[in-house]
Amino acid sequence: MRISKSIALAAVLLPALAQAAPDSETFRDIHEREWAFRLAEFPWLAAYAGSDDYNDALGHVSEPHQRRRKEHWLGVREELRAISCERLTESECVDFQIYRKQIDDLVAEVETKAYLLTFNSDSGFYSGWARLPESTEFVDAKDYRDYLARLAMIPGIMDEYLGLMRHGLEIGFTQPRAVLAGREAPIAAQLVDDPTKSAFYAPFAERPAGVPEGEWPALSERAQEVIETAVVPAYRELYDFITEEYAPGARETLGAIDLPGGEEFYRGQIRFYATVDMSPQEIHDLGLREVARITAEMQAVINQVGFEGDLAAFIEFLRTDPQFYATTPRQLLAEASYWAKKIDGRLPQLFKRLPRQPYGVAPVPEDIAPFYTAGRYVDAPLDARRGGYYWVNTHDLKSRPLYALPALTLHEGAPGHHLQNALAKENSEQPPFRRYDYISAYGEGWGLYSEKLGLEMDIYETPYEHFGRLTYEMWRAARLVIDTGIHAFGWSRQQAQDYLAERTALSLHEVTTEVDRYISWPGQALSYKLGEYRIWELRREAEAELGADFDIREFHDFILALGSVPLEVLTTELRRWIAAQVGEGGEQ
Repeated sequence: MRISKSIALAAVLLPALAQAAPDSETFRDIHEREWAFRLAEFPWLAAYAGSDDYNDALGHVSEPHQRRRKEHWLGVREELRAISCERLTESECVDFQIYRKQIDDLVAEVETKAYLLTFNSDSGFYSGWARLPESTEFVDAKDYRDYLARLAMIPGIMDEYLGLMRHGLEIGFTQPRAVLAGREAPIAAQLVDDPTKSAFYAPFAERPAGVPEGEWPALSERAQEVIETAVVPAYRELYDFITEEYAPGARETLGAIDLPGGEEFYRGQIRFYATVDMSPQEIHDLGLREVARITAEMQAVINQVGFEGDLAAFIEFLRTDPQFYATTPRQLLAEASYWAKKIDGRLPQLFKRLPRQPYGVAPVPEDIAPFYTAGRYVDAPLDARRGGYYWVNTHDLKSRPLYALPALTLHEGAPGHHLQNALAKENSEQPPFRRYDYISAYGEGWGLYSEKLGLEMDIYETPYEHFGRLTYEMWRAARLVIDTGIHAFGWSRQQAQDYLAERTALSLHEVTTEVDRYISWPGQALSYKLGEYRIWELRREAEAELGADFDIREFHDFILALGSVPLEVLTTELRRWIAAQVGEGGEQ
């Protein structure tokens, strides 16, 4: 019987596979050619993907280069029209759906002129350049020569960025003036008189063994020359432009809808970050429902601790009582490290497969810390001689509550961003355009989902830490209301700040920086809650369908093995997995 079934199956599959082969080969040829193009265009992506072919370049950003790339991707999109999922294998079809969205997003970024917003209140290209010394691998003399070639390119690329921002001023496509105060500080930090005091000179503090002693003096001298004659003048030009032209000329409105083509731009940002086809009103309404649900859970914690007062009084207590705050940066980092190691020991409860790449805990760099978020995961290439890093913001310690650290660590470290990103990079079976992609709805949705997994791992130790987790979930639910409120419904900055401050125990400093982040980065804040909401919907489906056969470790491993995928693909593939599990259960 088994032989007969195999023969019958082969009779069906072989013609189909033969038919699929041409489309498979065509698709592979398209995405391999385009990926090579993408690496050449974006040198930092190339380095992240493990290629050192472009370590001497920064990548062009001018409008002619934007248009040239758009034309290339339009050609790729046209080629993709000839391919059908019906003529691909199941796994290739998933690849195809993800790749087609990538190309659509790359085209849309140019068509909507999103590239004109060259920075936001959180970070920008200039702060990214300042991270080059720590993100570059320095082993031999070539690494230093490539690095110096990059620094020498900064004035030319800076001119391209200035050109984009000047064009933005001309057509009213700028960041709002309201979020620009103080944002010149990271630029000012690079304006040094002594080139050896520059952050860009840090790699020359000590000669690696791989660099011949005879070459070292010339490399060090060249570094000082390039920093003094190219890097510092370029940053000075940027500083003058931001303070004298851009900030005074920036728009006074807040919402993305007020930009030229703003409605289309904002809907495009929703599709890019959240990967959903939802209107701003639908997202806003979902946010309101989630805010109401989480408020009730917060009240339960207040009742549990026997606090005499309402939610506003409890939040004020959490914001002001010294017991909830570190007194030194080292103490805050030590607390974060404690949570990271506690979590690591419990990961096998919920995961079978864990990554090989480790991660460490480090402070957010001082030059960006004042306006930076509470924490962030900083990735590392798979072959780098370092791990990833969980950055913890030690600026203004009275705004960094200890009760929020468990949730923050779960999100940024493991089982959140580090676990997800490291496993994706190690998945060598996937094409590189998937392994090295990051879809915000998936990644940030997983990060927020990971915070709640802390309950199942018994991570939270006190009711206050449970409230900290609820504050973080409320923070993300409120984003659905605030982001759409600002960018579609005319909310003011103060209105958004009041909404967030009244519903979370975030510090007022964080409330201010976060709202400015949403103002200057339309749509990105939506991805967290929308992604997490979908993951929980799918988990409940799996639990209901599989009952006692539901295996949480298998469920998590399947999600992470997919890599970064749009929510539509996540939904389709998880439902396929559920059906397969049901089928296997029925045969036993």
